[in-house]
Amino acid sequence: MITTNKAIAGLVFITLMNGFVSVNMFTNQSRFYSEEVDKLLVENVNLHDDLSEFYKYGIEVAVTMYQPVYPQTDRTPNITADGTRIRISKASEYKFVALSRNLLKRWGGPFDYGDFILLKGTKDKDGVYQVRDTMNAKWVNVVDILESKGVEPYKYMNAHIFKLPWVDKVKDKING
Repeated sequence: MITTNKAIAGLVFITLMNGFVSVNMFTNQSRFYSEEVDKLLVENVNLHDDLSEFYKYGIEVAVTMYQPVYPQTDRTPNITADGTRIRISKASEYKFVALSRNLLKRWGGPFDYGDFILLKGTKDKDGVYQVRDTMNAKWVNVVDILESKGVEPYKYMNAHIFKLPWVDKVKDKING
């Protein structure tokens, strides 16, 4: 009987201690996650402010497409102007664009290789793309979307592109 009472007392003690530890642990975790949520809400507001700025200052462009084949590219259709190697059969999956030279930094424009842009004002091609290639010097204010062989040609006028600099901010934070 004494052994049974000791066993029951031991179980009650262990249960109470487990409850005490669990409650304290959940309270501490709750504070931590609450602070993290608050930080994310502030960052979200800042990102929305940044996005509204870019909606104001987009650049009007024509949007066309190109395929990684000669003569639409140079003699190395599997290598973009920034040196990125692609699989020609999967060109459409990369979401890469070539910009006319006037839009690239090396010729005085606002965009650089590796920048992410938001394309708006096309029927089916709106979205985020990465700048990886350069167009022939004869083109001005044109975005050329990299597409796989067999995609029907298209052209959109009066579209707009916007730089997405918060992607660069994230890359800077990651790289230290």
